Amino acid sequence: MSLAWFLFTAALAYTVSAHGGVSNYTVDGTWYRGYSPYDPPEWQDGQSWLIGRKWTSINPVFQPDNISVACNAPGNPAPASIPINAGDNITAVYYYWLHTVGPMIVWMADCHGPCSDFNATEGDWFKIAQEGLISGTVTEGTWYQRQFQEWDGSASLWPETIPATLKPGNYLIRHEIIALHIANKPQWYPECAHLVVSGNGTDVPGEEYLAKIPGVWSLNQPEINIDIYSDAWINQTTYNIPGPPVWRGNSVTS
Repeated sequence: MSLAWFLFTAALAYTVSAHGGVSNYTVDGTWYRGYSPYDPPEWQDGQSWLIGRKWTSINPVFQPDNISVACNAPGNPAPASIPINAGDNITAVYYYWLHTVGPMIVWMADCHGPCSDFNATEGDWFKIAQEGLISGTVTEGTWYQRQFQEWDGSASLWPETIPATLKPGNYLIRHEIIALHIANKPQWYPECAHLVVSGNGTDVPGEEYLAKIPGVWSLNQPEINIDIYSDAWINQTTYNIPGPPVWRGNSVTS
């Protein structure tokens, strides 16, 4: 039995048990509670501490043109926001994550006012970080998605940095994992939270960095509609994450 076939069957076994998403966030040692699909809505909806947009299922989104690919379903706005300085680190906290293959991307979008009034599907999204294949082949190598996992049951932590020169304001931050372990059946796991970014920056991303969600992903993209166990990919040692480039600041001054 080939290793590729073993990986394929193992992936199928984890199809249900490995589903999940961002549970909480930490900034400068402060813990912020996101939405939990495991807890009753009446414990969370409208609570003054809630900074994460509502998502009620640990199951993935399968259609790249589904509006739920923006901030999951139903994606209702949160009443509160995480305060953060441009240049600071924010860490997304995941539990029970066992998938191993596919890109992980952090996006932001300017709410142009209170994020509680903002429609995520109308946002101009820009990447601030992305992680993909680290070493080895697409099929059998190490992806960041595998590396960030904690197999002992403790939380998996995904730290990234807000661009230091970003203009202050109200922003959505969107953590997205795209799982590619099942041939030609990509799975999207997006969650969003509200941020209030402070600082002295004046930079905003240019048009070449912006994308609509939904809109940026398509099943016509070979890196998305992919069979990693096929002969075309099994020996490939590079995987290019589709979409615009990552914006790290100092691009366009407003």
